[in-house]
Amino acid sequence: MNQAKAGSRLVRKDKGRRFNFEGKNTNTDQIVRGEVIAKDEEEARKKLQRRGIRPLRVSKVKTVRKRRITQGDITVFTRQLATMMKAGLPLMQAFELVARGHVNPAMTQLLMQVRADVEQGSALGKAFAKHPKYFDRFYCNLISAGETGGVLESLLDKLAVYKEKTQAIKKKIKSVLAYPIAIIVVAVALIMVMMMFVLPAFKKVYGNMGAELPWLTQIVMNISDFFVRYGWAMIIGMIVLVFVLYKTHQRSPGFQKRADGLLLRLPIFGAIVRKAIIARWSRTTATLFAAGVPLVEALDSVAGAAGNILYEEATQDIRSKVTQGLSLTSSMQGTDMFPNMVLQMASIGEESGSLDDMLNKAAEFYEDEVDNSIAQLSSLMEPVIMVVLGVIIGVLLVAMYLPLFNLGSVVG
Repeated sequence: MNQAKAGSRLVRKDKGRRFNFEGKNTNTDQIVRGEVIAKDEEEARKKLQRRGIRPLRVSKVKTVRKRRITQGDITVFTRQLATMMKAGLPLMQAFELVARGHVNPAMTQLLMQVRADVEQGSALGKAFAKHPKYFDRFYCNLISAGETGGVLESLLDKLAVYKEKTQAIKKKIKSVLAYPIAIIVVAVALIMVMMMFVLPAFKKVYGNMGAELPWLTQIVMNISDFFVRYGWAMIIGMIVLVFVLYKTHQRSPGFQKRADGLLLRLPIFGAIVRKAIIARWSRTTATLFAAGVPLVEALDSVAGAAGNILYEEATQDIRSKVTQGLSLTSSMQGTDMFPNMVLQMASIGEESGSLDDMLNKAAEFYEDEVDNSIAQLSSLMEPVIMVVLGVIIGVLLVAMYLPLFNLGSVVG
């Protein structure tokens, strides 16, 4: 067993080429698969034989440029695995088909490592838990609950629906933010170019004319002088500031808490983000509870999946109160983080014994709210941005050409 396990691992210390293999463990007669590094196929076969594996198939791994594994890749994998298991395929066969058919080579390698662990006797949930960067506690807990209860394919389907819903909300929020951010970046770049290169050329022309500049032109020229002197320093400073803020947000819980709180208080955008968080919180809790995970344990996973440190802390507070014997509804009410509608749905669910159904309904309601808010915001944002940019560019153009108009009127 140990020899087979060693054979399925990627040996990084050796130098050479990577080979996929399929072979039979000579001690246990088990079929094992994995990767081995060797100079050529002959050396790869010898290495496998020394490990007690009789090679049946050895093939060179094609070198393909890997890309980063995203949650979108995890979502696609989950849906494909759920579909194949629903069709009646055995877990290992379905796993290998999905892994080898994935468009991302890095994802294929990750899944083959998980598959090798399962073949060596590890539970699927524990095999996923070895890769916390890609499979969080919620994911692993749900898989473990499915294995324990013998309803893995049903819970895989629930998990796929959950991942698809949360990914859809994230994409919609990113899409509504991407357009104004892109326009603002382009506008700032255009204004910087005008201030640093275009206006100084006009200033030289007006300086040679010796005419007195209108007050608006003079103000704009003074701003242009400031940009010429300190423009590059401002650009470098903004880049450094963004980088420092990003790293501080990653490493400082206190800063992250302030930033997440500010995000929730933003006009318009804050309400959308809050609704998205509540939708994800409700759906995560409902999915785990429906899978038979105890509420206290479920809340521990929900805290990590909240996506906002304020809601994470609120969930930990709820978990502590539920552990002490309080109801979920009263514990949620004490945090002041949930609207009345969610509290009422949770209360009805607790009283009727259908907490998962009620929380799923709350999640669907807030997902629809996010969709409607984003649609309204998208329709209003474009004209507002265009008007603001039009005013800024218009003021700059008037300031640049106003001396020419005044000179023309004097000559006339």
